[in-house]
Amino acid sequence: MLHIRDEGTGRPLVLIHGWSCPGRFFEGQIGALKTDARCIVPDLPGHGKTAGRLPLTIEAAADAVHAALAERELTEVILCGWSMGALVSYAMIERHGADRISQFVAIDMTPKVLNDPDWQNGTLNGLNAELNDHFLNAIVADWAKLPARIARRLFAEGLPVPECVAELARKEIAAADPVLLKPMWSSLTAQDFRPLLKAFPVPFHLVAGLRSQLYGPGVHRWHADNVPDFHFHGFEASGHAPHMEEPDKFNSLLRNMVKG
Repeated sequence: MLHIRDEGTGRPLVLIHGWSCPGRFFEGQIGALKTDARCIVPDLPGHGKTAGRLPLTIEAAADAVHAALAERELTEVILCGWSMGALVSYAMIERHGADRISQFVAIDMTPKVLNDPDWQNGTLNGLNAELNDHFLNAIVADWAKLPARIARRLFAEGLPVPECVAELARKEIAAADPVLLKPMWSSLTAQDFRPLLKAFPVPFHLVAGLRSQLYGPGVHRWHADNVPDFHFHGFEASGHAPHMEEPDKFNSLLRNMVKG
């Protein structure tokens, strides 16, 4: 089973983290919102206290999150997925429907990570299948070098990040097990949720860092052109982690959803 933090009272707010960045990356949301919302924050397979207890795929993560919602009999959920967490959310909706979900928030994510000749809205560094094979081969062997690099790319380039936030990112990513992270990366880069998003069943909110080092304006335009009931929220002083870089603005957005 997933390790899950379940704190607070009120309407359920489910926060699904990104690759190599376990549930602790939502500390700022739990602390600020637990008086208004019941915060459900899992550690996905391969991450945090869940570690290797479940199969290391996006699909297994989606099934486990759905099982946790069903076990708690949660409805009218505000579902929020950051980066890989958005893909897990899409897989859950694709596999189990959206009857328990009232609104969805994606944090700085594309429906398809890898670029190819017909899709240039993957990662800004041009990651494609060939380059991804090289990265997969390097994850375990070069892990000592990677956490600092990954942590830097989470945040807006050229803007200050509070040291406590930067240190949390470095420490948590460095503590991850690359043997577990590798298959999760392989699974997430195999996903393509464009068909689902074109018929998305609930209101869709994209929170995007306008200084993201991972995803650019093309991703925002694609959503605006293709996703029904779409709402865009640009964060001018953020990169890939608006919930950590502009937490007051982000928490206010979620609080309004919870209370609405």
